[in-house]
Amino acid sequence: MASNSVTSLFLIVFVITQCISVLNAAKDFDFFYFVQQWPGSYCDTKQSCCYPTTGKPAADFGIHGLWPNNNDGTYPSNCDPNSPYDQSQISDLISRMQQNWPTLACPSGSGSTFWSHEWEKHGTCAESVFTNQHGYFKKALDLKNQIDLLAILEGAEVHPDGGSYDLDNIRNAVKSAIGYTPWIQCNVDESGNSQLYQVYLCVDASGSNLIECPVFPRGKCGSSIEFPTF
Repeated sequence: MASNSVTSLFLIVFVITQCISVLNAAKDFDFFYFVQQWPGSYCDTKQSCCYPTTGKPAADFGIHGLWPNNNDGTYPSNCDPNSPYDQSQISDLISRMQQNWPTLACPSGSGSTFWSHEWEKHGTCAESVFTNQHGYFKKALDLKNQIDLLAILEGAEVHPDGGSYDLDNIRNAVKSAIGYTPWIQCNVDESGNSQLYQVYLCVDASGSNLIECPVFPRGKCGSSIEFPTF
C-alpha cells in the first residue's frame, strides 16, 4: 500500500509539473510581431498565387500574423497541442477575416487552413494573453483597423503602381504616421526585382500597445524597391 501511495504521489507531481511547464511555455515571450503583407508582391513572383474561394481580395495590405517573439530573436511555436483551431469560436469574425486576413496560397481555399496554421503555431503561445482563439484573432483584426498601411503610404505619395520608391521614404512614412519604426521585408518579382512585401510592427507582450521593435528579423531590401499593382 505504501509503495502504491508513493507511486501515485510521484505521478501526481509529474503531471502537475508538466502542466506548469506547458503554461510557462505558453507565456514565455517578450513582444509580438504584427505582420501585414502586400498581396501584389505575394502574387507577383515565379510561384504566383491563388485567390481565395471568396474571390480576389481587395487591393490592400492583408494580415499575415500576430507572432510572439523574444528579445534575442528566438520565438516560441506550437505551444499547446491540446488547443486545435476551432472556427466555430470565431464565427462572428469570419467576414472580417476574409476581408482583412485573406489566403493567397494554392490551391484556392476559404482561409481556414491559413488561420488554423497561424493559431496553432503562434496563437497557442499567447493563450495567457488572449485566453482563446476569439481574443487572438480579434486583436489582430483590431490592429489592422488601427494601422492602415496603404492609406499611410499613399498619403506619402507611395502608390502601388509598379513604380520604384526609396526604402527610407517608405520606412519614414510609416514611422511618421504611427510613431514607431517598421521593418520592411522584400521579395522578388518574376524578373528578380526587389519589391515591398511585408511590413513588421511590434506590440508589447500584453498585446495592447505598439512599441519600438527590440530586434528586427534578418534580411534586407535594396535602397529602392518596387510597389507592384494588385
